[in-house]
Amino acid sequence: MGRTKASCRQCRREKEKLFLKGDKCATKKCPVERRKYPPGQHGAANTRISEFGKRMREKQKAKRIYGLTETQFRNYFERAAKKTGATGQKLMELLERRLDNAVYRFGYTASRQAARQVVHHGHVMVNNRKVDIPSFEVKIGDKILIKPGILERAKDRLKEYTPPAWLSLNEDFTGDIIRLPSKDDTEKLVLESAIVEYYSR
Repeated sequence: MGRTKASCRQCRREKEKLFLKGDKCATKKCPVERRKYPPGQHGAANTRISEFGKRMREKQKAKRIYGLTETQFRNYFERAAKKTGATGQKLMELLERRLDNAVYRFGYTASRQAARQVVHHGHVMVNNRKVDIPSFEVKIGDKILIKPGILERAKDRLKEYTPPAWLSLNEDFTGDIIRLPSKDDTEKLVLESAIVEYYSR
């Protein structure tokens, strides 16, 4: 059900901007600016939250930011837990390497939600092959190409945009995966250690 909820309600539930709607989130039209409390009849009430509740909220926040279901998110966590290194960082690395996230990080779209649609509709090429699976995992050396129609709408934004250091945006607006995302490259809104604690309870 997570994907069917209005994006703005998800941000209000977390009491902060998750930037799910792209450019709208930076304007005064953002509902979080007007109503800084969760949606619902009792949303404005002051409620104390337990440590467990805080950890769960971090998990929910990350799940919403990347547009995943509960099962998908848990699967990513379980994969991360099997890898060598800090589980939280490995989790964020896996989430960042999703194709829809890479399309968003390159600046081709204003939100991950829009990036997911672009991928679903077959507008993305990876190494000259169409890939329409948002969860496709990019790797070092992959070259990303967006079809002309989508690219044309993004050009003004791309001219003033600098992608994270693990990505390289070329003069012809193709993108290269030059390394794996590090801790400094991942989503700053997410406290991954709280997510690890949530699943380790």
